[in-house]
Amino acid sequence: MKILLTGKNGQLGWELQRTLSALGEVIALDQADMDLANPDAIIKICHDVKPDLIVNPAAYTAVDKAEAEPALALAINGTAPGILAQEAQRLGAALIHYSTDYVFDGCKTTPYIEHDTPNPQSVYGSTKLAGERAIQAVDVPHLIFRTAWVYGQRGKNFLLTMQRLAREKPLLKVVDDQIGAPTWCRLLAEATAHIVAQGLARRQGVADMTDYIRQHSGVYHMTCTGHTSWHGFAGAILSREAGVIAQLQAIPSAEYPTPAVRPAYSVLDNTRLAQTFGIMLPDWMAALEMVLVEH
Repeated sequence: MKILLTGKNGQLGWELQRTLSALGEVIALDQADMDLANPDAIIKICHDVKPDLIVNPAAYTAVDKAEAEPALALAINGTAPGILAQEAQRLGAALIHYSTDYVFDGCKTTPYIEHDTPNPQSVYGSTKLAGERAIQAVDVPHLIFRTAWVYGQRGKNFLLTMQRLAREKPLLKVVDDQIGAPTWCRLLAEATAHIVAQGLARRQGVADMTDYIRQHSGVYHMTCTGHTSWHGFAGAILSREAGVIAQLQAIPSAEYPTPAVRPAYSVLDNTRLAQTFGIMLPDWMAALEMVLVEH
């Protein structure tokens, strides 16, 4: 099987390159190899590579900056996934794409299910929703995994930021009124590879994998279980760090204004993922323990 992977240097893309390599030949690209803001570049790469599976973790993820660059964010997050879907359809391939909790407005107080009505409050959320819909508009085998609060030991994320700031600043103020589920990117990559492997195992064939994804096409929520606030996440990180000088202070979002509005509550219900594929990611705290023990 030939797998075209975007965003190879991103935190999720880096992990996917490793988990998917056991399933086939992975052609892993970064922005320099294929600019997702350039439709012609996407089409050319797909034409040249002729993948059996396209996996697209790449995205415009600068949530606040997107408010000032809506056209670029839409090109990468909204238009490019649709083009990848069209190319996958042309090739008889399947597409796996990643979306976000930011498609919801955060007004619920119970976990969001896949069929809850999206109502994004930011350019980032709106463009990611556009990407979902662009894929769904094409008759192509596809899986869209909505995830949230992704972190790992590479790239830019909350874990690495807290670890750095805890050694530089005496006081860290972190919002405590945004609730979600921190999710380790490696677990997302492992779950993705496991699902692809389920398709391959049916008759050890690429066509069966594509058919398997077609049978189960749709949106699935994929996060660690449990929930916390950003303040709670920070506290869990700092309590396991040596040499920390910082004190942690909880603040409301109103005291930390940002250009983009974040959902106050964006816990995702993972029941459909578990019922369909037999996969359930661990509790966010258990996952964090694994990350910190490893490093």
